[in-house]
Amino acid sequence: MIEKAKPDAAALRRLANELRMRSLRMVYDGGVGHPGGDFSSAEILVTLYSRILRIDPTEPAGPERDRFIMSKGHCSCAFYTALARAGFFPEEELSEYAQAGSRLSGHPARGKVPGVETSTGPLGHGLPVAVGSALAARLDRSDRRVFVLTGDGELQEGSNWEALMAAANYELDNLTVIVDRNAIQLTGHTERIMRLEPLAGKFRSFGLAVRTVDGHDPGALLGALEAVPFEAGRPSCVIANTHKGQGVSFIRDKASWHHHVPADEELEAALGELREARCE
Repeated sequence: MIEKAKPDAAALRRLANELRMRSLRMVYDGGVGHPGGDFSSAEILVTLYSRILRIDPTEPAGPERDRFIMSKGHCSCAFYTALARAGFFPEEELSEYAQAGSRLSGHPARGKVPGVETSTGPLGHGLPVAVGSALAARLDRSDRRVFVLTGDGELQEGSNWEALMAAANYELDNLTVIVDRNAIQLTGHTERIMRLEPLAGKFRSFGLAVRTVDGHDPGALLGALEAVPFEAGRPSCVIANTHKGQGVSFIRDKASWHHHVPADEELEAALGELREARCE
């Protein structure tokens, strides 16, 4: 494994804003995408790829690599940007997103894009795959770890809870579930559509060790993710409280931006706010 650069929390915040800028441009140019969730997951992704994951982009299939599964695969622009900036493929290729013949499709596909561990998009699939991967590592007597990022609306899928029962049953403390808890899904607020709270209590009742953090605070994310497993013999869960569309005033906490391609004026206004924040 290669030695990772170690940006501090302030640098990670800047990287997150740069990821938002690049991913929004991809949505605009590609004519498709999910900027609300791209923006809410930005700090989570840059923290994972800059400080946490034991990976080597020059050997994307290395057997002892950590596995990261982006279960909320509709937020592919943020994911692709994180992969490119980690060195899995040239950043210039991001401009090909959603273009004819591009391997950077609207949902990430294993076997096409280096660093993509499993094809995702249909929600509720990533966590079961992550549980299987963590169990395989246990059977291999490997120290590799498995991290999976889910959306909170995605947790309405029953397959997730079946997977969590198995993870606890097999005492998979090499598994970390991260929830992007932005509280908004396609048609509105999660608590009005299908209540999740008390979410931490639900995960604990399924046998996981849980910590809740500010998902836009890289320092808090680092503190949690560097501490896994939280308890021996238990899978870990990090509930990252976030905001849909974080970073841009007219996108933040708006369900209408779950899936939305910005108009010219929206793009320029959003990029202006993100540039200003980057300079702070």
